[in-house]
Amino acid sequence: MTSITSVELNFLVFRYLQESGFTHSAFALGYEAGINKSTIDGNLVPPGALITFVQKGLQYLEMEANLSNSDADLDEDFSLINPLDLITKDLYQLRQMIKEKRKNLQKDRDKDKERESYKKDKELEKEHEGERARVKEKERQEREKEFEKDRERIEKNKEQEKQHEDHNDRDMVTDQEEKINVKHEENGASGEPMDIPTTDVEIPSSDVTILEGHTSEVCACAWSPAGSLLASGSGDSTARIWTIAEGSSRLSQNGSSNVLVLKHVKGRTNEKSKDVTTLDWNGEGTLLATGSYDGQARIWTTNGELRSTLSKHKGPIFSLKWNKKGDYLLTGSCDKTAIVWDVKAEESKQQFEFHSGPTLDVDWRNNNSFAMSSTDNMIYVCKIGETRPIKTFTGHQGEVNCVKWDPTGSLLASCSDDISAKIWSMKQEKCVHDLREHSKCIV
Repeated sequence: MTSITSVELNFLVFRYLQESGFTHSAFALGYEAGINKSTIDGNLVPPGALITFVQKGLQYLEMEANLSNSDADLDEDFSLINPLDLITKDLYQLRQMIKEKRKNLQKDRDKDKERESYKKDKELEKEHEGERARVKEKERQEREKEFEKDRERIEKNKEQEKQHEDHNDRDMVTDQEEKINVKHEENGASGEPMDIPTTDVEIPSSDVTILEGHTSEVCACAWSPAGSLLASGSGDSTARIWTIAEGSSRLSQNGSSNVLVLKHVKGRTNEKSKDVTTLDWNGEGTLLATGSYDGQARIWTTNGELRSTLSKHKGPIFSLKWNKKGDYLLTGSCDKTAIVWDVKAEESKQQFEFHSGPTLDVDWRNNNSFAMSSTDNMIYVCKIGETRPIKTFTGHQGEVNCVKWDPTGSLLASCSDDISAKIWSMKQEKCVHDLREHSKCIV
Protein backbone atom coordinates (compact mmCIF):
# COMPACT_ATOMS: atom_id res chain seq x y z
CA MET A 1 0.00 0.00 0.00
CA THR A 2 1.36 3.44 -0.95
CA SER A 3 2.22 5.71 2.01
CA ILE A 4 1.90 9.49 2.08
CA THR A 5 5.23 11.38 2.25
CA SER A 6 6.05 14.14 4.73
CA VAL A 7 6.23 16.65 1.86
CA GLU A 8 2.69 15.74 0.74
CA LEU A 9 1.39 15.85 4.31
CA ASN A 10 3.02 19.25 4.92
CA PHE A 11 1.38 20.57 1.75
CA LEU A 12 -2.06 19.32 2.89
CA VAL A 13 -1.60 20.98 6.31
CA PHE A 14 -0.40 24.18 4.57
CA ARG A 15 -3.52 24.23 2.39
CA TYR A 16 -5.76 23.56 5.43
CA LEU A 17 -4.24 26.53 7.30
CA GLN A 18 -4.75 28.77 4.28
CA GLU A 19 -8.38 27.66 3.77
CA SER A 20 -9.14 28.11 7.49
CA GLY A 21 -7.77 31.69 7.57
CA PHE A 22 -4.65 30.97 9.64
CA THR A 23 -2.47 33.20 7.43
CA HIS A 24 0.50 33.61 9.77
CA SER A 25 0.63 29.93 10.67
CA ALA A 26 0.46 29.01 6.98
CA PHE A 27 3.31 31.42 6.17
CA ALA A 28 5.51 30.02 8.97
CA LEU A 29 4.87 26.40 7.93
CA GLY A 30 5.41 27.22 4.24
CA TYR A 31 8.73 28.91 4.98
CA GLU A 32 10.07 26.19 7.30
CA ALA A 33 8.81 23.26 5.19
CA GLY A 34 9.88 24.82 1.89
CA ILE A 35 6.43 24.56 0.37
CA ASN A 36 7.41 26.99 -2.40
CA LYS A 37 10.06 24.49 -3.53
CA SER A 38 7.56 21.61 -3.67
CA THR A 39 6.76 20.06 -7.06
CA ILE A 40 3.11 19.46 -6.07
CA ASP A 41 0.62 21.22 -8.36
CA GLY A 42 -1.77 22.96 -5.98
CA ASN A 43 -4.46 23.18 -8.66
CA LEU A 44 -4.85 19.39 -8.53
CA VAL A 45 -5.54 19.32 -4.78
CA PRO A 46 -9.27 19.86 -4.06
CA PRO A 47 -10.40 22.18 -1.26
CA GLY A 48 -10.76 20.52 2.14
CA ALA A 49 -8.50 17.61 1.15
CA LEU A 50 -6.96 17.21 4.63
CA ILE A 51 -10.37 17.16 6.36
CA THR A 52 -11.67 14.61 3.82
CA PHE A 53 -8.72 12.27 4.41
CA VAL A 54 -8.98 12.57 8.21
CA GLN A 55 -12.74 11.85 8.11
CA LYS A 56 -12.21 8.80 5.90
CA GLY A 57 -9.54 7.57 8.29
CA LEU A 58 -11.92 7.89 11.24
CA GLN A 59 -14.64 6.09 9.28
CA TYR A 60 -12.21 3.29 8.41
CA LEU A 61 -11.22 2.94 12.07
CA GLU A 62 -14.90 2.94 13.08
CA MET A 63 -15.64 0.20 10.53
CA GLU A 64 -12.62 -1.83 11.66
CA ALA A 65 -13.77 -1.66 15.28
CA ASN A 66 -17.30 -2.79 14.34
CA LEU A 67 -16.06 -5.71 12.23
CA SER A 68 -14.39 -7.41 15.19
CA ASN A 69 -17.20 -9.97 15.29
CA SER A 70 -17.58 -11.56 11.85
CA ASP A 71 -20.90 -13.16 12.83
CA ALA A 72 -22.53 -9.83 13.69
CA ASP A 73 -25.28 -8.39 11.55
CA LEU A 74 -23.61 -5.12 10.53
CA ASP A 75 -26.89 -3.63 9.35
CA GLU A 76 -28.61 -4.11 12.70
CA ASP A 77 -25.67 -3.86 15.18
CA PHE A 78 -23.42 -1.18 13.69
CA SER A 79 -22.45 1.23 16.48
CA LEU A 80 -21.49 4.85 15.93
CA ILE A 81 -18.40 6.01 17.86
CA ASN A 82 -17.63 9.50 19.08
CA PRO A 83 -14.79 11.08 16.99
CA LEU A 84 -12.86 11.96 20.17
CA ASP A 85 -12.92 8.29 21.23
CA LEU A 86 -11.61 7.29 17.79
CA ILE A 87 -8.68 9.69 18.22
CA THR A 88 -7.81 9.01 21.88
CA LYS A 89 -8.43 5.25 22.16
CA ASP A 90 -6.70 2.30 20.49
CA LEU A 91 -8.48 -0.42 18.50
CA TYR A 92 -8.81 -2.78 21.48
CA GLN A 93 -10.48 -0.13 23.63
CA LEU A 94 -12.85 0.77 20.82
CA ARG A 95 -13.87 -2.86 20.39
CA GLN A 96 -14.53 -3.15 24.12
CA MET A 97 -16.80 -0.07 23.93
CA ILE A 98 -18.76 -1.59 21.04
CA LYS A 99 -19.01 -4.93 22.83
CA GLU A 100 -20.54 -3.18 25.85
CA LYS A 101 -23.00 -1.28 23.64
CA ARG A 102 -24.12 -4.50 21.95
CA LYS A 103 -24.52 -6.20 25.33
CA ASN A 104 -26.80 -3.38 26.52
CA LEU A 105 -28.71 -3.51 23.22
CA GLN A 106 -29.27 -7.26 23.63
CA LYS A 107 -30.53 -6.69 27.18
CA ASP A 108 -33.06 -4.18 25.85
CA ARG A 109 -34.17 -6.66 23.18
CA ASP A 110 -34.58 -9.40 25.77
CA LYS A 111 -36.71 -7.07 27.89
CA ASP A 112 -38.85 -6.25 24.86
CA LYS A 113 -39.32 -9.97 24.18
CA GLU A 114 -40.35 -10.56 27.79
CA ARG A 115 -42.86 -7.72 27.61
CA GLU A 116 -44.21 -9.07 24.32
CA SER A 117 -44.51 -12.57 25.77
CA TYR A 118 -46.34 -11.21 28.82
CA LYS A 119 -48.59 -9.19 26.55
CA LYS A 120 -49.43 -12.27 24.44
CA ASP A 121 -50.24 -14.29 27.57
CA LYS A 122 -52.64 -11.55 28.67
CA GLU A 123 -54.21 -11.47 25.21
CA LEU A 124 -54.68 -15.25 25.27
CA GLU A 125 -56.27 -15.01 28.71
CA LYS A 126 -58.66 -12.30 27.49
CA GLU A 127 -59.47 -14.40 24.44
CA HIS A 128 -60.39 -17.36 26.65
CA GLU A 129 -62.55 -15.10 28.81
CA GLY A 130 -64.25 -13.75 25.69
CA GLU A 131 -64.86 -17.30 24.44
CA ARG A 132 -66.44 -18.28 27.73
CA ALA A 133 -68.63 -15.18 27.60
CA ARG A 134 -69.69 -16.04 24.04
CA VAL A 135 -70.59 -19.59 25.10
CA LYS A 136 -72.72 -18.25 27.96
CA GLU A 137 -74.42 -15.78 25.64
CA LYS A 138 -75.16 -18.56 23.15
CA GLU A 139 -76.67 -20.72 25.90
CA ARG A 140 -78.82 -17.79 27.03
CA GLN A 141 -80.06 -17.24 23.47
CA GLU A 142 -80.89 -20.95 23.13
CA ARG A 143 -82.93 -20.81 26.34
CA GLU A 144 -84.80 -17.76 25.04
CA LYS A 145 -85.54 -19.57 21.77
CA GLU A 146 -86.93 -22.59 23.65
CA PHE A 147 -89.06 -20.31 25.80
CA GLU A 148 -90.37 -18.55 22.68
CA LYS A 149 -91.24 -21.91 21.06
CA ASP A 150 -93.14 -23.01 24.17
CA ARG A 151 -95.05 -19.72 24.23
CA GLU A 152 -95.95 -20.09 20.54
CA ARG A 153 -97.23 -23.65 21.12
CA ILE A 154 -99.43 -22.44 23.98
CA GLU A 155 -100.79 -19.59 21.87
CA LYS A 156 -101.46 -21.97 19.00
CA ASN A 157 -103.40 -24.36 21.22
CA LYS A 158 -105.48 -21.49 22.56
CA GLU A 159 -106.21 -20.33 19.02
CA GLN A 160 -107.33 -23.81 17.95
CA GLU A 161 -109.65 -24.06 20.93
CA LYS A 162 -111.11 -20.68 20.11
CA GLN A 163 -111.68 -21.72 16.48
CA HIS A 164 -113.63 -24.79 17.56
CA GLU A 165 -115.72 -22.80 20.02
CA ASP A 166 -116.76 -19.97 17.77
CA HIS A 167 -116.20 -20.73 14.07
CA ASN A 168 -118.64 -18.10 12.83
CA ASP A 169 -117.03 -15.29 14.80
CA ARG A 170 -113.67 -16.29 13.36
CA ASP A 171 -114.99 -16.05 9.78
CA MET A 172 -116.32 -12.56 10.48
CA VAL A 173 -112.99 -11.38 11.85
CA THR A 174 -111.16 -12.90 8.89
CA ASP A 175 -113.40 -11.06 6.42
CA GLN A 176 -112.76 -7.78 8.19
CA GLU A 177 -109.01 -8.36 8.14
CA GLU A 178 -109.08 -9.10 4.41
CA LYS A 179 -110.96 -5.86 3.75
CA ILE A 180 -108.41 -3.90 5.76
CA ASN A 181 -105.52 -5.58 3.91
CA VAL A 182 -107.09 -4.80 0.53
CA LYS A 183 -107.46 -1.17 1.55
CA HIS A 184 -103.81 -1.01 2.59
CA GLU A 185 -102.73 -2.56 -0.71
CA GLU A 186 -104.75 0.01 -2.67
CA ASN A 187 -103.16 2.84 -0.73
CA GLY A 188 -99.69 1.36 -1.30
CA ALA A 189 -100.23 1.18 -5.06
CA SER A 190 -101.56 4.72 -5.38
CA GLY A 191 -98.08 6.17 -5.99
CA GLU A 192 -98.18 8.51 -3.01
CA PRO A 193 -94.70 9.58 -1.83
CA MET A 194 -93.18 7.75 1.11
CA ASP A 195 -92.86 9.54 4.42
CA ILE A 196 -89.08 9.95 4.49
CA PRO A 197 -87.65 11.91 7.44
CA THR A 198 -85.50 14.86 6.41
CA THR A 199 -83.92 15.42 9.81
CA ASP A 200 -80.51 14.01 10.73
CA VAL A 201 -80.53 10.54 12.27
CA GLU A 202 -78.44 10.36 15.42
CA ILE A 203 -77.00 6.97 16.31
CA PRO A 204 -76.55 6.50 20.07
CA SER A 205 -73.01 5.89 21.25
CA SER A 206 -74.12 2.59 22.77
CA ASP A 207 -74.67 1.25 19.24
CA VAL A 208 -71.19 2.25 18.03
CA THR A 209 -68.09 0.06 18.29
CA ILE A 210 -64.82 2.01 18.15
CA LEU A 211 -61.75 0.09 16.97
CA GLU A 212 -58.58 1.77 18.21
CA GLY A 213 -55.00 0.69 17.52
CA HIS A 214 -53.84 2.23 14.25
CA THR A 215 -51.38 5.11 14.69
CA SER A 216 -52.03 6.77 11.32
CA GLU A 217 -54.92 7.31 8.90
CA VAL A 218 -56.98 4.24 7.92
CA CYS A 219 -56.96 3.93 4.11
CA ALA A 220 -59.15 0.86 3.53
CA CYS A 221 -61.40 -1.66 5.28
CA ALA A 222 -63.30 -4.80 4.21
CA TRP A 223 -65.65 -7.31 5.87
CA SER A 224 -64.86 -10.99 5.53
CA PRO A 225 -67.60 -12.89 3.65
CA ALA A 226 -67.15 -15.84 6.00
CA GLY A 227 -68.00 -14.25 9.32
CA SER A 228 -67.48 -11.48 11.81
CA LEU A 229 -63.97 -10.43 10.72
CA LEU A 230 -63.16 -6.88 9.63
CA ALA A 231 -59.84 -6.01 7.98
CA SER A 232 -58.39 -2.50 7.99
CA GLY A 233 -55.30 -1.02 6.32
CA SER A 234 -53.47 2.07 7.50
CA GLY A 235 -50.64 4.49 6.85
CA ASP A 236 -48.87 3.06 9.93
CA SER A 237 -47.51 0.18 7.80
CA THR A 238 -49.97 -2.35 9.22
CA ALA A 239 -53.20 -4.08 8.39
CA ARG A 240 -55.37 -5.42 11.18
CA ILE A 241 -57.95 -8.20 11.40
CA TRP A 242 -60.62 -7.39 13.98
CA THR A 243 -63.03 -9.94 15.42
CA ILE A 244 -66.42 -8.22 15.74
CA ALA A 245 -68.61 -10.56 17.78
CA GLU A 246 -72.10 -9.91 19.12
CA GLY A 247 -72.01 -8.58 22.63
CA SER A 248 -68.42 -7.36 22.22
CA SER A 249 -67.26 -4.28 24.09
CA ARG A 250 -67.96 -0.90 22.55
CA LEU A 251 -64.32 0.13 22.71
CA SER A 252 -61.52 -2.00 21.27
CA GLN A 253 -58.02 -0.72 21.94
CA ASN A 254 -54.56 -1.71 20.73
CA GLY A 255 -53.41 -4.90 22.34
CA SER A 256 -56.84 -6.38 22.92
CA SER A 257 -57.50 -10.01 22.10
CA ASN A 258 -59.85 -9.31 19.21
CA VAL A 259 -57.26 -7.94 16.76
CA LEU A 260 -54.36 -9.37 14.75
CA VAL A 261 -51.67 -6.93 13.58
CA LEU A 262 -50.19 -7.65 10.13
CA LYS A 263 -46.87 -5.78 9.95
CA HIS A 264 -45.70 -4.75 6.47
CA VAL A 265 -42.26 -3.38 7.49
CA LYS A 266 -39.46 -5.36 9.12
CA GLY A 267 -36.28 -4.11 10.73
CA ARG A 268 -35.64 -0.94 12.66
CA THR A 269 -38.56 1.18 13.74
CA ASN A 270 -37.17 4.34 12.12
CA GLU A 271 -37.50 2.85 8.64
CA LYS A 272 -39.84 4.78 6.34
CA SER A 273 -43.46 3.69 6.66
CA LYS A 274 -45.22 1.89 3.84
CA ASP A 275 -48.92 2.72 3.65
CA VAL A 276 -51.35 -0.21 3.28
CA THR A 277 -53.41 1.29 0.47
CA THR A 278 -55.93 -1.46 -0.37
CA LEU A 279 -57.12 -4.89 0.77
CA ASP A 280 -59.60 -7.60 -0.24
CA TRP A 281 -60.83 -10.99 1.11
CA ASN A 282 -61.10 -14.05 -1.10
CA GLY A 283 -64.58 -15.48 -1.66
CA GLU A 284 -64.30 -18.03 1.15
CA GLY A 285 -62.98 -15.50 3.67
CA THR A 286 -59.90 -17.63 4.37
CA LEU A 287 -57.26 -15.34 2.85
CA LEU A 288 -56.72 -11.58 2.99
CA ALA A 289 -54.74 -9.78 0.27
CA THR A 290 -53.17 -6.39 0.99
CA GLY A 291 -51.55 -3.88 -1.35
CA SER A 292 -48.92 -1.47 -0.12
CA TYR A 293 -47.10 1.70 -1.10
CA ASP A 294 -43.91 -0.38 -1.49
CA GLY A 295 -45.40 -2.01 -4.60
CA GLN A 296 -45.83 -5.45 -3.03
CA ALA A 297 -48.99 -7.50 -2.63
CA ARG A 298 -49.14 -9.76 0.40
CA ILE A 299 -51.48 -12.65 1.20
CA TRP A 300 -52.32 -13.42 4.84
CA THR A 301 -54.26 -16.16 6.62
CA THR A 302 -57.01 -15.36 9.12
CA ASN A 303 -54.48 -16.22 11.85
CA GLY A 304 -52.28 -13.30 10.78
CA GLU A 305 -49.65 -15.50 9.11
CA LEU A 306 -47.95 -14.10 5.98
CA ARG A 307 -48.55 -16.74 3.32
CA SER A 308 -46.86 -15.11 0.30
CA THR A 309 -45.38 -11.85 -0.99
CA LEU A 310 -45.93 -10.91 -4.64
CA SER A 311 -43.28 -8.55 -6.03
CA LYS A 312 -43.16 -7.23 -9.58
CA HIS A 313 -44.78 -3.79 -9.57
CA LYS A 314 -42.44 -0.79 -9.70
CA GLY A 315 -44.79 1.59 -7.91
CA PRO A 316 -47.47 1.72 -5.19
CA ILE A 317 -50.46 -0.63 -5.51
CA PHE A 318 -53.73 1.33 -5.56
CA SER A 319 -56.24 -1.51 -6.03
CA LEU A 320 -56.41 -5.31 -5.81
CA LYS A 321 -59.22 -7.86 -6.18
CA TRP A 322 -59.67 -11.64 -5.95
CA ASN A 323 -61.56 -13.36 -8.72
CA LYS A 324 -64.63 -15.36 -7.66
CA LYS A 325 -62.87 -18.71 -8.04
CA GLY A 326 -60.04 -17.55 -5.78
CA ASP A 327 -57.16 -18.80 -7.95
CA TYR A 328 -56.16 -15.37 -9.32
CA LEU A 329 -55.40 -12.05 -7.64
CA LEU A 330 -55.57 -8.83 -9.69
CA THR A 331 -53.48 -5.76 -8.77
CA GLY A 332 -53.38 -2.24 -10.25
CA SER A 333 -50.37 0.00 -9.68
CA CYS A 334 -48.94 3.48 -10.04
CA ASP A 335 -46.48 1.94 -12.56
CA LYS A 336 -49.35 2.13 -15.14
CA THR A 337 -49.88 -1.66 -15.23
CA ALA A 338 -52.18 -4.35 -13.87
CA ILE A 339 -50.95 -7.84 -12.99
CA VAL A 340 -52.88 -11.11 -12.67
CA TRP A 341 -51.15 -13.35 -10.10
CA ASP A 342 -51.40 -17.12 -9.90
CA VAL A 343 -51.96 -17.42 -6.15
CA LYS A 344 -51.06 -21.11 -5.86
CA ALA A 345 -47.83 -20.74 -7.85
CA GLU A 346 -47.09 -17.37 -6.17
CA GLU A 347 -46.04 -15.84 -9.50
CA SER A 348 -47.23 -13.41 -12.14
CA LYS A 349 -49.64 -14.95 -14.66
CA GLN A 350 -49.74 -11.92 -16.99
CA GLN A 351 -48.92 -8.20 -16.85
CA PHE A 352 -51.13 -5.75 -18.76
CA GLU A 353 -49.43 -2.53 -19.93
CA PHE A 354 -51.99 -0.40 -21.81
CA HIS A 355 -52.45 2.79 -19.76
CA SER A 356 -50.31 5.92 -20.12
CA GLY A 357 -50.92 6.91 -16.47
CA PRO A 358 -51.15 5.21 -13.06
CA THR A 359 -53.77 2.46 -12.74
CA LEU A 360 -56.31 3.60 -10.14
CA ASP A 361 -58.81 0.73 -9.97
CA VAL A 362 -59.44 -2.83 -11.19
CA ASP A 363 -62.51 -5.08 -11.05
CA TRP A 364 -63.14 -8.65 -12.24
CA ARG A 365 -65.87 -9.21 -14.83
CA ASN A 366 -65.64 -12.99 -14.43
CA ASN A 367 -62.86 -15.43 -13.50
CA ASN A 368 -60.77 -14.58 -16.59
CA SER A 369 -61.54 -10.98 -17.64
CA PHE A 370 -61.57 -7.63 -15.86
CA ALA A 371 -61.72 -3.84 -16.24
CA MET A 372 -58.96 -1.38 -15.34
CA SER A 373 -59.10 2.44 -15.09
CA SER A 374 -56.44 5.12 -14.93
CA THR A 375 -55.49 8.78 -14.64
CA ASP A 376 -55.32 8.83 -18.46
CA ASN A 377 -59.19 8.97 -18.53
CA MET A 378 -59.35 5.53 -20.20
CA ILE A 379 -61.05 2.24 -19.27
CA TYR A 380 -59.80 -1.05 -20.71
CA VAL A 381 -61.48 -4.45 -20.50
CA CYS A 382 -58.83 -7.18 -20.61
CA LYS A 383 -58.75 -10.96 -20.71
CA ILE A 384 -56.11 -13.40 -19.53
CA GLY A 385 -54.16 -14.69 -22.52
CA GLU A 386 -54.99 -11.70 -24.75
CA THR A 387 -52.25 -9.20 -25.60
CA ARG A 388 -54.66 -6.35 -26.43
CA PRO A 389 -57.80 -5.05 -24.65
CA ILE A 390 -61.03 -6.78 -25.71
CA LYS A 391 -62.93 -3.51 -25.14
CA THR A 392 -62.01 0.16 -24.74
CA PHE A 393 -64.31 2.75 -23.18
CA THR A 394 -63.58 6.44 -23.84
CA GLY A 395 -65.67 9.38 -22.72
CA HIS A 396 -64.47 10.57 -19.34
CA GLN A 397 -62.71 13.96 -19.30
CA GLY A 398 -60.89 13.35 -16.02
CA GLU A 399 -59.15 10.63 -14.03
CA VAL A 400 -61.31 7.50 -13.72
CA ASN A 401 -61.19 6.70 -10.02
CA CYS A 402 -63.38 3.59 -9.73
CA VAL A 403 -64.89 0.86 -11.91
CA LYS A 404 -67.45 -1.79 -10.89
CA TRP A 405 -69.22 -4.55 -12.86
CA ASP A 406 -72.85 -5.51 -12.34
CA PRO A 407 -73.37 -9.15 -11.18
CA THR A 408 -73.98 -10.35 -14.77
CA GLY A 409 -70.78 -8.82 -16.16
CA SER A 410 -72.65 -7.01 -18.94
CA LEU A 411 -72.71 -3.47 -17.50
CA LEU A 412 -69.80 -1.50 -16.05
CA ALA A 413 -70.13 1.56 -13.80
CA SER A 414 -67.35 4.16 -13.61
CA CYS A 415 -66.81 7.45 -11.77
CA SER A 416 -64.37 10.23 -12.47
CA ASP A 417 -62.85 13.56 -11.52
CA ASP A 418 -65.00 15.05 -14.32
CA ILE A 419 -67.91 14.91 -11.76
CA SER A 420 -69.75 12.27 -13.78
CA ALA A 421 -70.64 8.61 -13.34
CA LYS A 422 -71.18 6.51 -16.47
CA ILE A 423 -72.71 3.13 -17.25
CA TRP A 424 -71.09 1.15 -20.10
CA SER A 425 -72.30 -1.90 -22.02
CA MET A 426 -70.11 -4.54 -23.63
CA LYS A 427 -72.47 -4.35 -26.63
CA GLN A 428 -71.62 -0.75 -27.60
CA GLU A 429 -68.80 1.79 -27.58
CA LYS A 430 -70.55 4.82 -26.05
CA CYS A 431 -71.86 4.92 -22.51
CA VAL A 432 -75.43 3.79 -21.87
CA HIS A 433 -76.03 6.41 -19.17
CA ASP A 434 -74.19 9.62 -18.31
CA LEU A 435 -75.01 10.66 -14.73
CA ARG A 436 -74.11 14.28 -13.93
CA GLU A 437 -75.82 15.36 -10.71
CA HIS A 438 -72.65 15.59 -8.60
CA SER A 439 -70.92 18.94 -8.14
CA LYS A 440 -67.46 17.62 -7.25
CA CYS A 441 -65.11 14.77 -8.15
CA ILE A 442 -66.53 11.29 -7.58
CA VAL A 443 -64.05 9.06 -5.83
